[in-house]
Amino acid sequence: MALGIVPPWEVEGVAFSKENKRLDIKISFQRGATFACPVCGIPAPVHDTSEKTWRHLNFFQFEAYLTARVPRVKCPNAEHGIKQIQVPWSRAGSGFTLLFEALVMTLVREMPVNAAAALLGEHDTRIWRVIDHYIQSARAQIDHSQVRRVGMDETSAKRGQNYISLFYDMDRRRLLFATEGRDHETVKAFTEDLKAHNGAPEKITDACLDMSKAFIKGVTEAMPNAEITFDPFHLIQCMNDALSQVRAEEAKFYPEMMKGSRYAFLKNPENLTGKQDETLTRLCSYRLKTARAYLIKLALQDVYFAHSTEDAEVRLKSWYAWAVRSQIEQIRKVAKTVKNHWNGILAWFNSKLSNGFLEATNGLIQAVKRRARGYRTTKNLINMAYLIAGRLDFRLPT
Repeated sequence: MALGIVPPWEVEGVAFSKENKRLDIKISFQRGATFACPVCGIPAPVHDTSEKTWRHLNFFQFEAYLTARVPRVKCPNAEHGIKQIQVPWSRAGSGFTLLFEALVMTLVREMPVNAAAALLGEHDTRIWRVIDHYIQSARAQIDHSQVRRVGMDETSAKRGQNYISLFYDMDRRRLLFATEGRDHETVKAFTEDLKAHNGAPEKITDACLDMSKAFIKGVTEAMPNAEITFDPFHLIQCMNDALSQVRAEEAKFYPEMMKGSRYAFLKNPENLTGKQDETLTRLCSYRLKTARAYLIKLALQDVYFAHSTEDAEVRLKSWYAWAVRSQIEQIRKVAKTVKNHWNGILAWFNSKLSNGFLEATNGLIQAVKRRARGYRTTKNLINMAYLIAGRLDFRLPT
């Protein structure tokens, strides 16, 4: 009853060894029993058997194992030949019972795989195989036919130029697809996966991304009807990077004056501490390039407070005219970037799409990676990304 097995299966014997810290349960089947053919389901007689063992949930602090003679049946339909049946307590090819695998999938959501493997007394490679099986099985069942708006971003897999690209459903906020690399081919790989799950690239209406040339090229080629929205966060980040460069240059000439001003220039006025506010007010009273660059940054942020696309375009034109004539090289580079991505920046006022939750999810993925002290393969990192953000239904037994 505890194992949940039904006739013709039955428990043949139980052996407990305190010395080996192990409980062995032997399972057999009734003499003369027939089993359904794995191909057609017709009851068929047993042809022969082979003995197999599976790790089961622990019996108190002792490891428990199930051992059974697994039959091969000879189907009455000669075309089907001799086939091995599938036992009800385990999946094909696994050395674990279904309930043990359910425990594995529960643990790896909450702790590093190495820690879960150590807790269970198994090699982590076996645990990764279980994770991969359930993720691939769950992904095979998902339906992307309703996906219309997508977001994409990359995150580092290892030190150096190793990245994975992540593609999300922006409406349901779930990870749709992850793949190694960050070039335009990753977008093509995503659309192929989309089609494999009943989705259609031509039905994608919006794509939210940073200003990556690779992603822009990929979306243009693979999603013909998608309007590109450039994430506001990345544009403001680009502006902040330029502002930091200007400040660093002037700090070389006026080290005492600029001391302690780094975060004052990066923060928005409403987030400044009292001391930072004093520093900023003092520095803005001088004719510094950094002070002018800071005011230009605030003006760019003000564009996103526009009430309509038309209002935003008026503000953006005004900002561009100021920035391009600022005589600050770093700011002029940002202005050129804005000009080259004009339509995608203004598209935000219609789509309101942002990569904010993508960045937050990437943070979770990186936190898991750090906690695990990295992964041996990129495939393992991708599986963890699906586990964290895929919202997959693993249909685990209870």
